[in-house]
Amino acid sequence: MNVGFISTRLAGTDGVSLETAKWATVLRDMGHQVFYCAGELDPGGPSGRLIPEMHFDHPLAAALGARAFGSTTSDPTLLDDILDDIAAAAVPLCAGLLDFISEFCIDLLIPQNIMAIPMQLPLGQAIGQVVEETGLLTIAHNHDFYWERERFRVNCIQEFLDTYFPFSAPNLRHVVINSLGQRDLKARRGLDSIVVPNVFDFATGAVEGRPGVDDFNADLRESIGLSDNDLFILQPTRVVARKGIELSIELLRRLDDPRCKLVITHHAGDEGLDYLYKLQAMADEAGVDLRYEADRFDPTRRIEPDGRKVYALWDAYVHADFVTYPSLIEGFGNALIEAVYFRCPTLVNRYPVYAADIGPLGFDFVEIDGKITDRAVAQVRDLLADPARRKQMVEHNYRLGQEHFSFEKLRELLQGLLEVSHGKNPYFHRHRAR
Repeated sequence: MNVGFISTRLAGTDGVSLETAKWATVLRDMGHQVFYCAGELDPGGPSGRLIPEMHFDHPLAAALGARAFGSTTSDPTLLDDILDDIAAAAVPLCAGLLDFISEFCIDLLIPQNIMAIPMQLPLGQAIGQVVEETGLLTIAHNHDFYWERERFRVNCIQEFLDTYFPFSAPNLRHVVINSLGQRDLKARRGLDSIVVPNVFDFATGAVEGRPGVDDFNADLRESIGLSDNDLFILQPTRVVARKGIELSIELLRRLDDPRCKLVITHHAGDEGLDYLYKLQAMADEAGVDLRYEADRFDPTRRIEPDGRKVYALWDAYVHADFVTYPSLIEGFGNALIEAVYFRCPTLVNRYPVYAADIGPLGFDFVEIDGKITDRAVAQVRDLLADPARRKQMVEHNYRLGQEHFSFEKLRELLQGLLEVSHGKNPYFHRHRAR
């Protein structure tokens, strides 16, 4: 089959883009062709169509979001104006999506989170209309829902959200990445779904192909100003408030070890820069060496025209002595599974999905519940000083990762979804011939 992935952005190191790439890899290995359609695409990625108006940062999408969220209105005229403007903006997006489907002979659509998070309201309406009008088999990959985000809860378009976020159609199957999302989708919308957890390529990691220190990344520590004696404490997340990065700063403050350097590898900006500035001020006051190095990392390695290296995110894990993952809310926890794969000892906050779906599997992490405790500080200090304990922890976690979050597990779940081509899955019905 020709599979079309659709999103606001399929580029960079955000969780949706990274997980889409994993699905694309597994589907290609299964013999399918993969194509992308989004408002931002990485150079050298899969073939497809770039439609800048689909990006969540597009001025029209941002303006419509500002009108829809943050307040309510009882004025039917104002509401009608907003809905009319959303519908008008959806028209060219529908046309672009239909052109993409036609150009690449798409058999299966996989919208990536655009039916779940209303950062692009016109695109949400457009993809719903396209799914309904074409009758194409569609798997909506929902990473997190709007009701999980405080900034979307106050709005004046609730009926619109109930229609399109997520949409419902006979030819549409919903996938969620955790059991809490599955429960909420059923309770709130009456929609069934299956859980497909985020994964990593543990099979490659189990053999010689596992990434390590090589000629390209050997100088990474030096390039970001770390000495051989420094401890590289990695914060591998975007800089948004729900990542709880202030807890990482508090951990380093209480460790009180000048060798510890907290390195952030992902960009700020998706929700503004105020949180980054707050963290930098907090670190300065606490005497913590915080290094925001997002411009040194990307999904793939490259050398800039001036000779400066841009490293892959994986290069950071290879050099890290410890990973902090104090997120308050996560749809799943990509960076946590990455830390497991790269055999990094890790501190994790017991965010709801972790507590429900990951922690019970028996992983060995330094756990906290919303605050840095004396016990957590002591555990981290011991791990940094005890190589044998570190090895025991990371090898145990790696084995569990292989068992529960591998590409092989994803292939098994996708195969079940794709059996519709043989009529084995009664959930799907092509209600309109293509």
